[in-house]
Amino acid sequence: MRKNALSLAITVLLAGFIFSAPGPAAGFKRAGAGASRRQGSSADFQRTYTIAPGSQIRIWTLSGNITVQGYDGQNVVVEGFAVGRDRDRVEILDTSGPNRIDLGVRYAKDCRCDASVNFQVRVPRAIDYNFDRVLSVSGDVSLADVTGRVKAESTSGDVVVKNVSGIVSASTTSGSVDVYISKIEGSGNMRFSSTSGSVRVKAPANLDAVVDMSTISGSLTTDFPINVQERRYGAGRSAHGQLGAGACSIRITSVSGRVSLTKG
Repeated sequence: MRKNALSLAITVLLAGFIFSAPGPAAGFKRAGAGASRRQGSSADFQRTYTIAPGSQIRIWTLSGNITVQGYDGQNVVVEGFAVGRDRDRVEILDTSGPNRIDLGVRYAKDCRCDASVNFQVRVPRAIDYNFDRVLSVSGDVSLADVTGRVKAESTSGDVVVKNVSGIVSASTTSGSVDVYISKIEGSGNMRFSSTSGSVRVKAPANLDAVVDMSTISGSLTTDFPINVQERRYGAGRSAHGQLGAGACSIRITSVSGRVSLTKG
């Protein structure tokens, strides 16, 4: 299952992102080729962005980890690290614009490369951003101490979102999902899922949401007052309920893993 899902995801990404991406003149940046390198940094890509609250941040890589960390600053700082035997055959694509950060990768044509790109990102913890898509096809994704709308994804890797204020969605195909929402701000649909891994979500005790939870072959736990059901015939557990006025919706699912929703 992992191999098929990974192959499909890579095919879709290659078609949707890489082959339709602009050529080098549109923004391939490696340190020493137009991107500023911080003194003492070993990063292949290093850039500082000043964007307004509510701006979009979109970062993706085919192979590698993405880490986003809040800090007490005013700018978004991104570092990219190419690793592996064929690291010189992968480039970091920067198609950012006014009030928008858009970073990805491009591999050399017909390259079956031993190369990955890891991104390390620092963002002002108190400024609300739209993390429209933070995605690694084969790697872990983590965000901590950030504010805004977050969509974090992996196909083969773990997804961790900690101490976030806003609206969050997180998913992986082969891996676990671990989320702690310190404060829900705004309304919307929040989705947390894994095919072959556990999904753990911690939310404020005063959670105001419509909740749906399900797993086929794993345990289901919650300390919120919602109705938990176990199938009389066959495998599977589910839970459903409305907390407060149901200002937002939360759906937590796994096929072959544990699911939990607990008070943070």
